Amino acid sequence: MNKYESLYVIVPDLNEEDNASVINKFSGIVTANGGEIEKVDEWGKRRLAYMIDYKTEGYYVLMVFNAPGEVPAELERNLKNDERIMRYKVTRHHA
Repeated sequence: MNKYESLYVIVPDLNEEDNASVINKFSGIVTANGGEIEKVDEWGKRRLAYMIDYKTEGYYVLMVFNAPGEVPAELERNLKNDERIMRYKVTRHHA
């Protein structure tokens, strides 16, 4: 299993429960496909470097996980298709 990091930005106009459900959804995708979550670090609302869809803020979440090689593609597919996600990046973590 490889170590990966995923940073994604959730739209800023969701409440805490909705943010938690989004985070649980993507953590669940990793664990359902044989991965294990190392940590989920919620950075909270931050100002964006540039406006995205007329929004100037986003809710940042960093997830570090260990998973087989096919999991990042599945995670990216789900991140791309969720309208609550503004931007995302999944990278392999080199220690």
